[in-house]
Amino acid sequence: MRNWPVHELRLTTPRLTLRMPTLDDLDELADRAVEGVHDPGRMPFGVPWTDAPAAELPSAVVLYHLGVMSRWRPEAWACNFVVVHEGRVVGVQELKGVDFAVTREAHTGSWLGRAHQGEGLGTEMRAAVLHLAFAGLGALSAVSSAFLDNPASLAVSRKLGYRDDGLLVQSIRGRRATQQRVRLGREDFVCPVPVKIHGLEACLPHFGLESP
Repeated sequence: MRNWPVHELRLTTPRLTLRMPTLDDLDELADRAVEGVHDPGRMPFGVPWTDAPAAELPSAVVLYHLGVMSRWRPEAWACNFVVVHEGRVVGVQELKGVDFAVTREAHTGSWLGRAHQGEGLGTEMRAAVLHLAFAGLGALSAVSSAFLDNPASLAVSRKLGYRDDGLLVQSIRGRRATQQRVRLGREDFVCPVPVKIHGLEACLPHFGLESP
């Protein structure tokens, strides 16, 4: 796509392709959301988007991701990659930055359809965007967070070398909930899988960076 090269950016690992979503991808992603992302008895997200009525959830997922793409600016961007495994969209891996050209710090967030959890895909897809951040974009640090009752997400972070970086308390579903913030320095990241980055050079100005 000549006028929006970011749409051609993709990452590949041994099992996954991460790409900017097409409309068909968003349809499939909405299906994964409806099928279930987490135990309904708990809420792993700071914004409880999965609490939307089932009839409204699919369109809300599609419109949210279209909105993220429409708000992209070099000084405030978010790559909401769909994660494709064996030809099927299974979740989302986000990498975002604010004033990244100055801060050199990236934020990550993700979700996987419940049927695809427990297979190591969460680690592989986060490793892919960390490789993009550090090796591709020149990040110096990456940050993330997870609620204390979400040990699977925290286990992924610790497996990849993040260190605890304080707590954040907020109200979720009318109850007090605590998030563990985590931080990863560039020097501490060892990518556990091979990752290939495709189509990055043309995208660099859209990340607020200069082309080589």
